[in-house]
Amino acid sequence: MALIAGLFLGWLLFHPERTAAVKPGSEEEVVQEDTIWTCSMHPQIRMPEPGKCPICGMDLIPLKHTEQTAMDMDNDAIHMTPDAAQLANVETTVVTRQKPEKEVRLYGKVEPDERLLQSQVAHIAGRIENLSVNFTGETVTAGQVLGQIYSPELVTAQQELLEAARVKDDQPALYKAAREKLLQWKLTENQVSEIETTGRTRNTVDIVSNTSGVIIARKVNKGDYVSQGSILYEIADLLKVWIVFDAYESDLPFLQSGEKVSFELKAMPGVNHTGKIIFIDPVIDPLTRIAGVRAEADNRDGNLKPGMFATGIVSTVLKGYENNPVIPRSSVLWTGRRSVVYVKQIDSEDPVFKIREVELGPELGNGYLVISGLEEGEEIVTNGTFSVDAAAQLEGKPSMMNH
Repeated sequence: MALIAGLFLGWLLFHPERTAAVKPGSEEEVVQEDTIWTCSMHPQIRMPEPGKCPICGMDLIPLKHTEQTAMDMDNDAIHMTPDAAQLANVETTVVTRQKPEKEVRLYGKVEPDERLLQSQVAHIAGRIENLSVNFTGETVTAGQVLGQIYSPELVTAQQELLEAARVKDDQPALYKAAREKLLQWKLTENQVSEIETTGRTRNTVDIVSNTSGVIIARKVNKGDYVSQGSILYEIADLLKVWIVFDAYESDLPFLQSGEKVSFELKAMPGVNHTGKIIFIDPVIDPLTRIAGVRAEADNRDGNLKPGMFATGIVSTVLKGYENNPVIPRSSVLWTGRRSVVYVKQIDSEDPVFKIREVELGPELGNGYLVISGLEEGEEIVTNGTFSVDAAAQLEGKPSMMNH
């Protein structure tokens, strides 16, 4: 009787749970029928039944089951809910064609125009008797007297002129040679005529400036003895100056002589100046990998002073790329030589993205020209691109790091 009572009690307690059917559509039924098992550390592992990860040995976990659509069947598609896309701050932009204008930024400094540099030399040997201009930076004009030179040779040459003037009718060649000698020493016609008229000789000769400009170097002092041809001053005409920029070799294909360059000076931020490229160095420095780009600018107001630092921008239109689409820089992911973007699929109402490899052309400021891989009108991810790629990696689908 005790045995029969025990069997009956056990049947009452355990028979309903053992025979209870799994409710249709319940989570237990989903796990039993359509569950795919993956590894939390290696999401590319997909198994039809539970077990151990073949890479790290961790227990496999079931993926959440959702109703599959045509996009979910595509191994390349990344399906996100609208809430997930909003949380990841995913934004998209339609691919368009734009004017292929590239801006090249250059850095350099102001320098004197070498074509306008002149050396003031001594035309006769002697002693510097006086200097009217005795410091660098002083402005001089053409014809201005810079100082005087005392020369015994000058006194002798003047006496020869006076003697030749007495016999100029009999020996005109001698008279002409004596007169020409003084003119070669930069005495003026009026000074030579005055010597003939008065009969008095001059002990000094004036140092007359050859050009107008600024004294950038003074080579002599009062009392120095100089020989004929010695450099006394170096004068720079600063009405026009050079802005010499440094350009990397990757920027040189976009720079040409005659192009306009807009630049600002560090000393005067916000004030825009313009110039024109007149020369590009044909040789690149082997150490710095840069070439000099020389631009000419007007400086009649005197604001461009040699030595000032300048930042220039050259805007050029790239020929041959008028029909290529342009995409923002934020939309591109790089992995070595590969450049990939995520394209939004138009076959689904929810945010569904698919990775695509593209070939990029020159950089245009905040964007890139696309050589191949995208067409105008397609919609690509421009913000939150890394979030979409991270979702692809977690699902084990093709991503920037996984072909």
